[in-house]
Amino acid sequence: MSKKRKRPWGVFLAIALAIVFGSYVGKDMGIFGISFYAIVDTLGTIFLNALKLVVVPLVMASIISGIARVGGEESFKRLGLKIFSFYIGTSLLAILIGLFFVNLISPGTAYISTQIDAHAMERLAVIKEGVANSPEENSFQGLLVSLVPSNIVKALAHGDMLGLIFFSLLFGYAITKTGKTNAQTLMGFFQGLFETMIQFTHLIMKFLPYGVFCLTAKVFMISGLASLESVGWFALTVVLGLFVFMFVALPLLLKFVAKVNPIRHFRAMAPALVTAFSTSSTSATLPITIDCVEKRAGVSNRICSLVIPLGTSINMSGSALYECVAAIFIAQAYGIELSFSMQFLVVAMSLIASIGVAGIPSASLVAIIMILKVIGLPSEGIGLFVAVDRLLDMCRTTVNVFSDSCCAILVARSEGEKRVLSKDIFETTEV
Repeated sequence: MSKKRKRPWGVFLAIALAIVFGSYVGKDMGIFGISFYAIVDTLGTIFLNALKLVVVPLVMASIISGIARVGGEESFKRLGLKIFSFYIGTSLLAILIGLFFVNLISPGTAYISTQIDAHAMERLAVIKEGVANSPEENSFQGLLVSLVPSNIVKALAHGDMLGLIFFSLLFGYAITKTGKTNAQTLMGFFQGLFETMIQFTHLIMKFLPYGVFCLTAKVFMISGLASLESVGWFALTVVLGLFVFMFVALPLLLKFVAKVNPIRHFRAMAPALVTAFSTSSTSATLPITIDCVEKRAGVSNRICSLVIPLGTSINMSGSALYECVAAIFIAQAYGIELSFSMQFLVVAMSLIASIGVAGIPSASLVAIIMILKVIGLPSEGIGLFVAVDRLLDMCRTTVNVFSDSCCAILVARSEGEKRVLSKDIFETTEV
């Protein structure tokens, strides 16, 4: 793995320039008869389209290859249920904490909906009218029906994410039941497709500073510095949710379920947490995470080598919390009240999307677009908070890594390992 990591300064500089540029220029200023707003709007749309381009193949390949790989390993089956229970449990806990704070603080209400551009308002009027006229499609029964697509090709073409996820789960499981030769061929194809789409995403992310500049500048051209208020409340909501999950919920699990000292675990994981915060990548932090969990926390290699790499791929608790808050924030900003069933759908999609998100910087933007598509909101809504996404990315990646390590501790203790975070191993490894 390359030691060179791309620094976030380019994104931060783009955000600062976009705030200044958008606030100063406004919507009317232009050059050669073309408004600057039209230019950044077009370029921002192109960047969003590029992100949406990878959603379907990335999520499908990730789920199919992951389920096929895990479901086919005999050695995994004994611990599988236990590991996934901790993964899903911690991620769901994180999402519910985020859901609580986003409904309590309502950061989206600070954004003045009349400042959204006319085109977006027209689209939202259609969305609201559709919700009002087709309540059966937004009911719980309607959501269940949409899980099973009648035509997978149509679902692919329309980006029907619920149907695609359901199909991918069943397809991945079905691969494990085919002959060995056919299973290896299909697993190789979808694993290759997944790795290819990761590289595709990396390529798109090279243009992240430019995309962030255009999306941020567009927001500030419309509403000026008033946008800072809603962005600030959004960032506060996310950070507060991440803080409660990392420093309250997870330590309580360590204390009362694993019966270990949470402070020792924080100290043992310090090198990995610092690396995660600086790189915004769980994948890049993986070697250090394994080293900290195995050597500093005392988890056996048998548990660590299984839980941590798998968790890096499918246990993104911090990202799940962020995606839930972001989706509901956008709905609040656009003046759309989500029913209980729709919020339940957001929770479910955040949980599923966090499993399919690659462990690379800003990959959650792809997952948020997927969630917005399911609940019927325009994907350009991510422009409302993209100015703070990079900083929050650093925070949620740190939470992702710590959550993975906590799952490893929980699994190890449930397997009867006594040396986990014991006083002896902690004193001999602490530096």
